[in-house]
Amino acid sequence: MGHLVRSTEIIRSLVNDFQVCFVNGGQPIAGFQLPSGVEVIHLPAILEVDGELKAVDSSQDIESVKQRRTQVLLNAFEQFQPDGLITECFPFSKHKVKFELIPLLDRAKASARPVKVICSLRDLIMTQSRAPKVWAKRYDAVCDLINQYYDLILVHDDPQLQRLEEFFPNVSRLNCDVYYTGYVAQSPPDAPLTVDDQAVLAQNSPMIVVSVGGGRFGYELLNAVASASAILEQTIPHHIYAFTGPFMPDEQVLQLQQAIAQRKTITIRRYTAHLIDYLNRADLSISLGGYNTTMNILRTGVRALIYPVASAEQMGEQTSRATLLAGMGVLDLLQPDDLVGDRLAEKVLASLDREPVAHTFDLQGAEKSALRLKQLLDRSVMVA
Repeated sequence: MGHLVRSTEIIRSLVNDFQVCFVNGGQPIAGFQLPSGVEVIHLPAILEVDGELKAVDSSQDIESVKQRRTQVLLNAFEQFQPDGLITECFPFSKHKVKFELIPLLDRAKASARPVKVICSLRDLIMTQSRAPKVWAKRYDAVCDLINQYYDLILVHDDPQLQRLEEFFPNVSRLNCDVYYTGYVAQSPPDAPLTVDDQAVLAQNSPMIVVSVGGGRFGYELLNAVASASAILEQTIPHHIYAFTGPFMPDEQVLQLQQAIAQRKTITIRRYTAHLIDYLNRADLSISLGGYNTTMNILRTGVRALIYPVASAEQMGEQTSRATLLAGMGVLDLLQPDDLVGDRLAEKVLASLDREPVAHTFDLQGAEKSALRLKQLLDRSVMVA
Protein backbone atom coordinates (compact mmCIF):
# COMPACT_ATOMS: atom_id res chain seq x y z
CA MET A 1 0.00 0.00 0.00
CA GLY A 2 2.90 2.35 0.71
CA HIS A 3 4.14 2.05 -2.86
CA LEU A 4 0.64 2.84 -4.14
CA VAL A 5 0.34 5.97 -1.99
CA ARG A 6 3.77 7.28 -3.02
CA SER A 7 3.12 6.60 -6.71
CA THR A 8 -0.25 8.33 -6.48
CA GLU A 9 1.33 11.44 -5.03
CA ILE A 10 3.87 11.55 -7.88
CA ILE A 11 1.05 11.08 -10.40
CA ARG A 12 -0.77 14.01 -8.81
CA SER A 13 2.14 16.23 -9.90
CA LEU A 14 2.61 14.56 -13.29
CA VAL A 15 -0.96 15.09 -14.53
CA ASN A 16 -0.35 18.83 -14.78
CA ASP A 17 2.01 18.29 -17.73
CA PHE A 18 1.65 14.68 -18.83
CA GLN A 19 -0.87 12.18 -20.03
CA VAL A 20 -0.47 9.37 -17.50
CA CYS A 21 -1.26 5.66 -17.62
CA PHE A 22 -0.94 3.94 -14.24
CA VAL A 23 -0.66 0.16 -14.11
CA ASN A 24 -1.57 -1.37 -10.75
CA GLY A 25 -0.51 -4.93 -10.04
CA GLY A 26 -1.73 -5.24 -6.45
CA GLN A 27 -5.08 -5.59 -4.76
CA PRO A 28 -7.54 -2.76 -5.43
CA ILE A 29 -8.36 -0.80 -2.27
CA ALA A 30 -11.95 0.27 -1.69
CA GLY A 31 -12.15 4.03 -1.26
CA PHE A 32 -8.68 4.74 -2.66
CA GLN A 33 -8.80 7.32 -5.43
CA LEU A 34 -6.23 8.23 -8.05
CA PRO A 35 -6.13 11.77 -9.46
CA SER A 36 -8.70 12.48 -12.14
CA GLY A 37 -7.60 12.22 -15.74
CA VAL A 38 -5.32 9.22 -15.19
CA GLU A 39 -5.80 6.11 -17.29
CA VAL A 40 -5.72 3.12 -14.90
CA ILE A 41 -5.04 -0.48 -15.86
CA HIS A 42 -5.41 -3.21 -13.25
CA LEU A 43 -3.37 -6.35 -13.78
CA PRO A 44 -4.68 -9.64 -12.40
CA ALA A 45 -3.73 -9.07 -8.77
CA ILE A 46 -0.95 -10.99 -7.03
CA LEU A 47 0.61 -10.83 -3.57
CA GLU A 48 3.60 -12.36 -1.83
CA VAL A 49 3.03 -14.98 0.87
CA ASP A 50 6.01 -16.51 2.68
CA GLY A 51 8.33 -15.43 -0.13
CA GLU A 52 6.16 -16.87 -2.93
CA LEU A 53 3.86 -15.12 -5.38
CA LYS A 54 0.20 -16.04 -5.13
CA ALA A 55 -2.84 -14.97 -7.13
CA VAL A 56 -5.25 -12.88 -5.05
CA ASP A 57 -8.00 -14.88 -6.76
CA SER A 58 -7.18 -18.26 -5.23
CA SER A 59 -9.04 -20.07 -7.99
CA GLN A 60 -6.42 -18.88 -10.50
CA ASP A 61 -3.15 -20.69 -11.19
CA ILE A 62 -0.19 -18.37 -10.56
CA GLU A 63 1.60 -19.30 -13.80
CA SER A 64 -1.42 -18.46 -15.92
CA VAL A 65 -1.86 -15.21 -13.98
CA LYS A 66 1.76 -14.30 -14.66
CA GLN A 67 1.28 -14.90 -18.38
CA ARG A 68 -1.86 -12.74 -18.46
CA ARG A 69 -0.17 -9.95 -16.51
CA THR A 70 2.76 -9.90 -18.93
CA GLN A 71 0.48 -9.72 -21.94
CA VAL A 72 -1.69 -6.97 -20.43
CA LEU A 73 1.45 -4.92 -19.73
CA LEU A 74 2.75 -5.30 -23.27
CA ASN A 75 -0.66 -4.47 -24.74
CA ALA A 76 -0.87 -1.36 -22.55
CA PHE A 77 2.53 -0.23 -23.75
CA GLU A 78 1.56 -0.62 -27.41
CA GLN A 79 -1.76 1.17 -26.95
CA PHE A 80 -0.44 4.04 -24.83
CA GLN A 81 2.81 4.59 -26.80
CA PRO A 82 4.61 6.36 -23.93
CA ASP A 83 7.53 8.75 -24.11
CA GLY A 84 8.60 7.62 -20.64
CA LEU A 85 8.29 4.35 -18.74
CA ILE A 86 8.65 4.39 -14.94
CA THR A 87 9.17 1.23 -12.90
CA GLU A 88 8.56 1.49 -9.17
CA CYS A 89 11.63 0.26 -7.21
CA PHE A 90 12.70 -2.30 -9.84
CA PRO A 91 15.49 -3.31 -10.41
CA PHE A 92 16.65 -2.48 -6.87
CA SER A 93 13.83 -4.64 -5.51
CA LYS A 94 10.68 -6.45 -6.66
CA HIS A 95 12.73 -9.02 -8.54
CA LYS A 96 9.90 -11.53 -8.22
CA VAL A 97 8.00 -9.58 -10.90
CA LYS A 98 10.84 -9.43 -13.40
CA PHE A 99 8.95 -12.09 -15.36
CA GLU A 100 6.72 -9.24 -16.59
CA LEU A 101 9.07 -6.26 -16.30
CA ILE A 102 11.96 -7.56 -18.39
CA PRO A 103 9.70 -8.18 -21.44
CA LEU A 104 8.26 -4.69 -20.92
CA LEU A 105 11.72 -3.11 -20.75
CA ASP A 106 12.80 -5.03 -23.86
CA ARG A 107 9.73 -3.74 -25.68
CA ALA A 108 10.52 -0.17 -24.61
CA LYS A 109 14.11 -0.37 -25.82
CA ALA A 110 13.02 -1.92 -29.13
CA SER A 111 10.40 0.77 -29.75
CA ALA A 112 10.66 2.72 -32.99
CA ARG A 113 10.06 5.94 -31.06
CA PRO A 114 12.47 6.88 -28.25
CA VAL A 115 11.27 5.82 -24.79
CA LYS A 116 13.09 7.01 -21.69
CA VAL A 117 13.12 4.47 -18.86
CA ILE A 118 13.10 5.70 -15.26
CA CYS A 119 13.33 4.01 -11.87
CA SER A 120 11.27 5.56 -9.06
CA LEU A 121 13.11 4.57 -5.89
CA ARG A 122 12.23 5.16 -2.25
CA ASP A 123 14.96 6.31 0.13
CA LEU A 124 16.19 2.96 1.51
CA ILE A 125 16.67 -0.32 -0.31
CA MET A 126 18.62 -3.53 0.22
CA THR A 127 18.64 -3.24 4.00
CA GLN A 128 18.02 -6.89 4.87
CA SER A 129 20.79 -8.94 6.52
CA ARG A 130 22.44 -11.20 3.96
CA ALA A 131 25.84 -12.72 3.36
CA PRO A 132 28.33 -10.31 1.70
CA LYS A 133 28.76 -12.60 -1.32
CA VAL A 134 25.01 -12.70 -1.85
CA TRP A 135 24.83 -8.90 -1.79
CA ALA A 136 27.82 -8.54 -4.12
CA LYS A 137 26.00 -10.62 -6.75
CA ARG A 138 22.80 -8.65 -6.18
CA TYR A 139 24.61 -5.32 -6.58
CA ASP A 140 26.17 -6.52 -9.83
CA ALA A 141 22.81 -7.70 -11.15
CA VAL A 142 21.18 -4.34 -10.38
CA CYS A 143 24.02 -2.45 -12.07
CA ASP A 144 23.73 -4.59 -15.18
CA LEU A 145 19.98 -4.00 -15.45
CA ILE A 146 20.26 -0.25 -14.83
CA ASN A 147 23.02 0.15 -17.39
CA GLN A 148 21.18 -1.95 -19.94
CA TYR A 149 17.77 -0.32 -19.72
CA TYR A 150 17.59 2.88 -17.65
CA ASP A 151 18.08 6.57 -18.36
CA LEU A 152 17.35 8.05 -14.92
CA ILE A 153 16.95 7.06 -11.26
CA LEU A 154 14.70 9.25 -9.15
CA VAL A 155 15.67 8.74 -5.50
CA HIS A 156 12.85 9.96 -3.27
CA ASP A 157 15.12 11.00 -0.45
CA ASP A 158 16.75 14.03 1.10
CA PRO A 159 20.52 13.38 1.00
CA GLN A 160 21.03 15.37 4.20
CA LEU A 161 19.60 12.32 6.03
CA GLN A 162 20.92 9.45 3.87
CA ARG A 163 22.39 8.84 0.44
CA LEU A 164 21.91 5.95 -1.96
CA GLU A 165 25.53 4.81 -1.74
CA GLU A 166 25.11 4.05 1.98
CA PHE A 167 22.98 1.06 0.94
CA PHE A 168 24.06 0.56 -2.66
CA PRO A 169 27.86 0.95 -2.87
CA ASN A 170 27.93 0.47 -6.66
CA VAL A 171 26.50 3.91 -7.46
CA SER A 172 29.73 4.93 -9.23
CA ARG A 173 29.21 2.08 -11.71
CA LEU A 174 25.83 3.33 -12.88
CA ASN A 175 25.77 4.92 -16.32
CA CYS A 176 22.62 6.99 -15.81
CA ASP A 177 21.83 10.09 -13.78
CA VAL A 178 20.90 9.64 -10.10
CA TYR A 179 18.63 12.51 -9.03
CA TYR A 180 17.54 13.18 -5.44
CA THR A 181 14.00 14.51 -5.52
CA GLY A 182 13.46 15.08 -1.82
CA TYR A 183 10.88 13.05 0.06
CA VAL A 184 7.48 12.39 -1.48
CA ALA A 185 5.02 13.56 1.16
CA GLN A 186 1.30 13.05 0.84
CA SER A 187 -1.05 15.98 0.28
CA PRO A 188 -4.72 16.01 1.32
CA PRO A 189 -6.72 13.79 -1.06
CA ASP A 190 -9.22 15.11 -3.56
CA ALA A 191 -11.99 12.91 -2.16
CA PRO A 192 -14.45 14.72 0.13
CA LEU A 193 -14.53 13.88 3.82
CA THR A 194 -16.97 11.16 4.80
CA VAL A 195 -19.63 11.94 7.39
CA ASP A 196 -17.63 9.95 9.98
CA ASP A 197 -14.42 11.82 9.20
CA GLN A 198 -16.17 15.19 9.33
CA ALA A 199 -17.60 14.43 12.77
CA VAL A 200 -14.26 13.30 14.18
CA LEU A 201 -12.17 16.12 12.76
CA ALA A 202 -14.63 18.75 14.01
CA GLN A 203 -14.05 17.69 17.63
CA ASN A 204 -11.75 19.56 19.99
CA SER A 205 -10.86 16.73 22.40
CA PRO A 206 -7.25 15.42 22.50
CA MET A 207 -6.67 12.81 19.80
CA ILE A 208 -4.25 9.90 19.36
CA VAL A 209 -4.09 8.34 15.90
CA VAL A 210 -2.81 4.78 15.39
CA SER A 211 -2.06 3.45 11.90
CA VAL A 212 -0.35 0.38 10.47
CA GLY A 213 -0.30 1.02 6.72
CA GLY A 214 -1.94 -1.74 4.72
CA GLY A 215 -2.39 -3.82 7.86
CA ARG A 216 -0.67 -7.06 6.97
CA PHE A 217 1.90 -6.61 9.75
CA GLY A 218 0.33 -4.28 12.30
CA TYR A 219 -1.72 -6.49 14.61
CA GLU A 220 0.91 -6.68 17.37
CA LEU A 221 1.08 -2.91 17.68
CA LEU A 222 -2.70 -2.43 17.59
CA ASN A 223 -3.19 -5.14 20.20
CA ALA A 224 -0.74 -3.34 22.50
CA VAL A 225 -2.60 -0.06 21.97
CA ALA A 226 -5.86 -1.79 22.88
CA SER A 227 -4.26 -2.95 26.15
CA ALA A 228 -2.75 0.46 26.90
CA SER A 229 -6.08 2.19 26.27
CA ALA A 230 -7.47 0.76 29.53
CA ILE A 231 -4.70 2.53 31.47
CA LEU A 232 -4.81 5.75 29.47
CA GLU A 233 -8.59 5.94 29.89
CA GLN A 234 -8.03 6.51 33.61
CA THR A 235 -5.09 8.88 33.12
CA ILE A 236 -5.64 11.56 30.48
CA PRO A 237 -8.54 13.00 28.48
CA HIS A 238 -8.26 11.68 24.90
CA HIS A 239 -9.75 9.53 22.18
CA ILE A 240 -7.80 6.97 20.16
CA TYR A 241 -8.65 6.43 16.49
CA ALA A 242 -6.95 3.25 15.27
CA PHE A 243 -6.87 2.22 11.61
CA THR A 244 -6.20 -1.45 10.86
CA GLY A 245 -5.54 -1.00 7.14
CA PRO A 246 -7.54 -2.72 4.38
CA PHE A 247 -5.41 -5.89 4.34
CA MET A 248 -5.51 -6.92 8.01
CA PRO A 249 -7.19 -10.35 8.25
CA ASP A 250 -10.83 -10.17 9.34
CA GLU A 251 -10.23 -12.43 12.34
CA GLN A 252 -7.58 -10.06 13.70
CA VAL A 253 -9.86 -7.05 13.28
CA LEU A 254 -12.60 -8.94 15.12
CA GLN A 255 -10.23 -9.76 17.99
CA LEU A 256 -9.29 -6.09 18.32
CA GLN A 257 -12.92 -5.01 18.31
CA GLN A 258 -13.72 -7.53 21.02
CA ALA A 259 -10.76 -6.34 23.11
CA ILE A 260 -12.06 -2.75 23.17
CA ALA A 261 -15.76 -3.54 23.38
CA GLN A 262 -16.07 -1.98 26.85
CA ARG A 263 -13.83 1.02 26.16
CA LYS A 264 -15.27 4.44 25.39
CA THR A 265 -12.02 6.15 24.40
CA ILE A 266 -10.91 4.04 21.44
CA THR A 267 -12.45 3.55 18.00
CA ILE A 268 -11.18 0.99 15.49
CA ARG A 269 -11.77 1.47 11.78
CA ARG A 270 -10.45 -0.20 8.67
CA TYR A 271 -9.32 2.75 6.58
CA THR A 272 -9.62 6.43 5.90
CA ALA A 273 -8.49 8.25 2.79
CA HIS A 274 -7.86 11.27 5.03
CA LEU A 275 -5.20 9.95 7.39
CA ILE A 276 -3.09 13.07 6.88
CA ASP A 277 -6.05 15.20 8.04
CA TYR A 278 -6.23 13.09 11.18
CA LEU A 279 -2.50 13.57 11.79
CA ASN A 280 -2.84 17.32 11.32
CA ARG A 281 -5.50 17.25 14.03
CA ALA A 282 -3.78 14.68 16.31
CA ASP A 283 -1.75 15.23 19.47
CA LEU A 284 0.16 11.98 18.91
CA SER A 285 0.70 9.43 16.12
CA ILE A 286 1.50 5.79 16.92
CA SER A 287 2.46 3.75 13.88
CA LEU A 288 4.77 1.41 12.05
CA GLY A 289 7.69 3.06 10.30
CA GLY A 290 6.85 2.84 6.61
CA TYR A 291 7.93 5.53 4.17
CA ASN A 292 4.57 7.24 3.70
CA THR A 293 3.60 7.24 7.36
CA THR A 294 6.97 8.74 8.24
CA MET A 295 6.55 11.42 5.59
CA ASN A 296 3.09 12.22 6.97
CA ILE A 297 4.70 12.71 10.38
CA LEU A 298 7.36 15.00 8.92
CA ARG A 299 4.79 17.01 6.98
CA THR A 300 2.34 17.50 9.85
CA GLY A 301 4.89 17.88 12.65
CA VAL A 302 2.79 15.65 14.93
CA ARG A 303 4.45 13.99 17.94
CA ALA A 304 5.14 10.41 16.96
CA LEU A 305 5.89 6.98 18.38
CA ILE A 306 7.15 4.60 15.69
CA TYR A 307 7.47 0.84 15.95
CA PRO A 308 9.87 0.20 13.06
CA VAL A 309 9.11 -3.43 12.31
CA ALA A 310 6.84 -4.62 9.53
CA SER A 311 8.31 -7.69 7.89
CA ALA A 312 11.61 -9.42 7.30
CA GLU A 313 12.01 -7.51 4.03
CA GLN A 314 11.15 -4.08 5.44
CA MET A 315 12.70 -4.32 8.89
CA GLY A 316 16.05 -2.75 7.97
CA GLU A 317 14.45 0.03 5.98
CA GLN A 318 12.05 1.06 8.73
CA THR A 319 14.62 0.72 11.52
CA SER A 320 17.34 2.71 9.72
CA ARG A 321 15.10 5.64 8.90
CA ALA A 322 13.33 5.78 12.25
CA THR A 323 16.56 5.45 14.25
CA LEU A 324 18.14 8.39 12.45
CA LEU A 325 15.06 10.54 12.96
CA ALA A 326 14.80 9.55 16.61
CA GLY A 327 18.44 10.52 17.08
CA MET A 328 17.53 13.99 15.80
CA GLY A 329 14.60 14.23 18.20
CA VAL A 330 12.00 14.25 15.41
CA LEU A 331 10.16 11.20 16.80
CA ASP A 332 10.35 8.50 19.49
CA LEU A 333 10.99 4.79 18.97
CA LEU A 334 9.11 1.78 20.30
CA GLN A 335 10.92 -1.50 20.91
CA PRO A 336 9.32 -4.96 21.10
CA ASP A 337 9.45 -4.85 24.92
CA ASP A 338 7.30 -1.71 24.84
CA LEU A 339 4.34 -3.54 23.31
CA VAL A 340 2.64 -4.33 26.60
CA GLY A 341 -0.10 -2.23 28.09
CA ASP A 342 1.63 -0.48 30.99
CA ARG A 343 4.91 0.19 29.18
CA LEU A 344 3.19 1.50 26.08
CA ALA A 345 1.01 3.77 28.21
CA GLU A 346 4.18 5.19 29.82
CA LYS A 347 5.71 5.81 26.38
CA VAL A 348 2.54 7.57 25.23
CA LEU A 349 2.50 9.87 28.26
CA ALA A 350 6.21 10.67 27.90
CA SER A 351 5.82 11.45 24.19
CA LEU A 352 2.84 13.72 24.83
CA ASP A 353 4.93 15.67 27.35
CA ARG A 354 7.60 16.77 24.86
CA GLU A 355 7.67 18.89 21.74
CA PRO A 356 9.16 17.32 18.59
CA VAL A 357 12.25 18.93 17.10
CA ALA A 358 11.61 20.90 13.90
CA HIS A 359 13.25 19.59 10.73
CA THR A 360 14.37 21.05 7.41
CA PHE A 361 13.92 18.01 5.17
CA ASP A 362 12.83 18.56 1.57
CA LEU A 363 9.29 17.20 1.20
CA GLN A 364 8.76 18.34 -2.40
CA GLY A 365 9.66 15.00 -3.96
CA ALA A 366 6.53 14.66 -6.06
CA GLU A 367 6.83 18.13 -7.59
CA LYS A 368 10.57 17.77 -8.22
CA SER A 369 10.06 14.34 -9.79
CA ALA A 370 7.61 15.85 -12.27
CA LEU A 371 9.98 18.73 -13.06
CA ARG A 372 12.94 16.40 -13.65
CA LEU A 373 10.84 14.14 -15.87
CA LYS A 374 9.65 17.12 -17.87
CA GLN A 375 13.28 18.15 -18.45
CA LEU A 376 14.23 14.62 -19.50
CA LEU A 377 11.30 14.02 -21.82
CA ASP A 378 11.26 17.51 -23.33
CA ARG A 379 14.86 16.98 -24.40
CA SER A 380 13.99 13.56 -25.76
CA VAL A 381 11.12 14.94 -27.87
CA MET A 382 13.26 17.81 -29.17
CA VAL A 383 16.01 15.39 -30.26
CA ALA A 384 13.49 13.08 -31.91
